[in-house]
Amino acid sequence: MDKEKIKAHFGTDFYEKMLIYIEKYTGLWGLSDLEQIDYYSINCLFKCVSDKYGKCILKIKNTSQETDTEYHTLKEYNGKMFCKVYESNIENGIILIERITPGTQLRAEPNFDKRLDLFCRLWSGLHIKAIDKTIYPTYLQWVIRITKYMRKIKAYENLYEKMLNAEQVCLSLCEKYQGEMLLHGDLHHDNILLDKNNHYRIIDPKGVIGDVVFDIPRFILNEFDDIVDACFYDKYTYITRFLSGKLNIPEYDIRCLVYVEMCMANCWCVESKEKPNMDNVLFTEKLMNEML
Repeated sequence: MDKEKIKAHFGTDFYEKMLIYIEKYTGLWGLSDLEQIDYYSINCLFKCVSDKYGKCILKIKNTSQETDTEYHTLKEYNGKMFCKVYESNIENGIILIERITPGTQLRAEPNFDKRLDLFCRLWSGLHIKAIDKTIYPTYLQWVIRITKYMRKIKAYENLYEKMLNAEQVCLSLCEKYQGEMLLHGDLHHDNILLDKNNHYRIIDPKGVIGDVVFDIPRFILNEFDDIVDACFYDKYTYITRFLSGKLNIPEYDIRCLVYVEMCMANCWCVESKEKPNMDNVLFTEKLMNEML
């Protein structure tokens, strides 16, 4: 366990509570062979083996709210394309889930068309209605909340203006696409893993209510290159055209979805004290407006 990295990312208080939780839940759930995964976001992750369930992942989050929506999403999907959830303590931000092996990420698929096609096939057969949709936020609530947050951040007024525009774009999309399905909310390459039966399985849902179209743009964001240049312009237009044809959604609408998601993602960077990438925001805005 990398003590210093955990403290630097999550804080000393979280680290000390985590040690208590590990001791408690390894005993309670019969866990052994704990090995920390060198990945830091809102979770501290450990590979482990359960006496009852076999190979698992122990997730300890620094927020109970996202643990709650992830847990309920996994319970509702009940293994349908998703990993299974076995145990939980929502109050402490802890869940025990199925470990997908070998767990090769979709981004490892070298054939570009095949990668896009695999995503389309997963997306097309994925979504269900929530048993109780009040458990989850809506996608529009996500957008409205981060727009309100950005209003207070004077250092990034240009990004706030773009987010304000993205909010209006999202409202227009919500008028056209009115479905209320249980969405993953973060459906991209790293959350789509190959299992031992050569089937792709999905992990790490956020749990959000909205039309199924709102589960498309995160995948496209993950296809962005480090440098947005003329070469990437061709790649981006190919992606939006490909998905439009496969999913039967107007290409303009797909570009609108990506613009909203890109603005929101960069606002979340500001919220997390990270530097946003205005080049990507301006790029998605430009390519959205090209189709007007």
